[in-house]
Order: sequence, then C-alpha cells, then structure tokens
Amino acid sequence: MTVPPLELDVRPLLKKGGEPFQAIMEAVRQLEPGQDLRLYAPFCPTPLFDVMANRGFAHQAREIAGGDWEVVFTPAPLADDTAVSGNAGAAQGWPEPERQLDLVDLDPPEPMVRILAAAEKMQPGTVMFVLLAREPLFLFPELVKRGHEWAGNFDEAGETFRMLIRIGTAGDGSHV
Repeated sequence: MTVPPLELDVRPLLKKGGEPFQAIMEAVRQLEPGQDLRLYAPFCPTPLFDVMANRGFAHQAREIAGGDWEVVFTPAPLADDTAVSGNAGAAQGWPEPERQLDLVDLDPPEPMVRILAAAEKMQPGTVMFVLLAREPLFLFPELVKRGHEWAGNFDEAGETFRMLIRIGTAGDGSHV
C-alpha cells in the first residue's frame, strides 16, 4: 500500500512574511518511510533542493497556476539492509565523513562514550564514520536524543557494524 504524500503549502506563511524552513523540516520529520512531501510555494525553492538531497530526497518541480510552484520530494530507496534512525532520511545524500573511529577492539560502554564525546566536538551537519564489534543498540537512542541521525549495517562478513552519524542540534534536528 502506498502512503499518500504529505502536503505542505508555505504560500500563506510567506505571504505573512514568515520563514518556512522550520515548517518544511518539521514536515520532513513527520514523513513515514517511503512517503513523499508535496510542497507548494510562490516561487521555485531552488536552495531547498540541495538541503533535501542531503536528506536523501530527489525532487520534481513544476510551475502551476498563478506562477506558484509544486515540488514533490521523493525519498531515495535504500539500496541494502541499512538501518536508519527514525529522525533521518536516507544517508546516501550525506556529506563525506570528516572523522573516522575504529572502535572494534573496545568493550562496552567505551565505544559509546567515545562516539558521544567525538560528536560533541563536531559541527552540525558533519558526518562521522564508525566501526564497531557489535550493533550499538544502547547508542541509537542516545544519538537521536541529542539530535543526531545515524545509518548503519554489518559488513559482508557480518563481523563489523559500520555506522554513519550525522551531527545534529538537540531539539531542532536541523542539519544545514
């Protein structure tokens, strides 16, 4: 069953002089897996295309009546069995990792402690790549609670858990 697109019309907000970015990001957070976002704006929101691409969305834009625009953002399908945090879009559009941590030789909770400490020193929107000996089930909610996004899976041998963590800002979840 296909989930109908979530529709967001920012034209009234812009007409009142408001800034629609937070409303758009809130709508993205509300999307169900595989759900499209249909956005209506009084102009073609070109700068938003890169922001949404970084969140794993492709777009189709078309001009509609009165010079307004309709843009449909479609999530890119996951190519494998990668698990993704509920607050994240697809990780394919994330920037290259700025930092890498190989923590496969450490026992819990040391990997979690090091990852959270490293995340505190990184800028919002940047990405960290981590190698772990096991799936970090207790780390996942801690990352989301701090506003970070994550995606991860086991390597082909099933021995190392690979993880990308995109640094966020606690509370707003924005990454731009």
